[in-house]
Amino acid sequence: MTWLITGGAGYIGAHVVRAMTRAGERTVVYDDLSTGIAARVPAGVPLVAGSTLEGERVARALAEHRVTGVVHLAAKKQVGESVDRPLHYYRENVEGLRVLLEAVTAAGVPSFVFSSSAAVYGMPDVDLVTEDTPCLPMSPYGETKLAGEWLVRATNRATGLSTASLRYFNVAGAASPELADTGVFNLVPMVFEKLTENAPPLVFGDDYPTPDGTCVRDYIHVVDLAEAHVAAARALQASPGRELTLNIGRGEGVSVREMIDRVNAVTGYDRPPTVAPRRPGDPARVVAAADRVAAELGWKAGHDVHDMITSAWEGWVRLHPQAARA
Repeated sequence: MTWLITGGAGYIGAHVVRAMTRAGERTVVYDDLSTGIAARVPAGVPLVAGSTLEGERVARALAEHRVTGVVHLAAKKQVGESVDRPLHYYRENVEGLRVLLEAVTAAGVPSFVFSSSAAVYGMPDVDLVTEDTPCLPMSPYGETKLAGEWLVRATNRATGLSTASLRYFNVAGAASPELADTGVFNLVPMVFEKLTENAPPLVFGDDYPTPDGTCVRDYIHVVDLAEAHVAAARALQASPGRELTLNIGRGEGVSVREMIDRVNAVTGYDRPPTVAPRRPGDPARVVAAADRVAAELGWKAGHDVHDMITSAWEGWVRLHPQAARA
């Protein structure tokens, strides 16, 4: 098998390339490098620079590299930006996927893994979010991911393309410092940034109906997430025409205050957070039910929150050496 990894120079994409390569699969990276970093692509792995909106370029890449499976991670992913630029998000995430699927089906590629998100659920009022929990996204970003799932599923039914839509929960950590997330959009790097600035981390609301009043989330190590892609890819290879939609999480909730306390402990800082007003649309609790992915793929997360914070901190200090404590 040869797998084309769209967005393979990004934070998650680079980890997927690493996991697929280590599992013995041939990989090709397709990335427009708008946020991806070419240096993340391992030596010996071809890199094709291009957008998924460029159908002819996609088709050439599929043919030239004799691609037999696609893992599609290339997408715009910032919730706030999606609210301000919905047309941009629908163009990049939905139209880009449509163009890609058109090329994939025309080329006869048999397997397709789609990067989705827990954002498709919106504000679920349940202890554990199952794959059958109603999807009510609250942002254009979440809408584009849900529309992407519909498009992937419809293509499966119309053409027999084997498909898997993986709904990621909160991703953190790194396989090695050079692969760490360089963005500051998720809780862990946001706390790192505040500590580096000698400022208190922010907690957005402490009056939620949770044990300590702060939001509870399910955190998944990016290495485990990448291994889930390998498991999904192999499940599709083994069962032509299969269609899967799966949560990728640990099934364990951690509050924002708990995460900040753990970050302080790992980094050597001792800076209590400041409470800010709630952010609109933040649900109190979003934790995955992880039993279906275990049953379907035989996959289970192996890393805990301490692993995530420690590995992420090593990557942060590599880029921000002034953050290291003496």
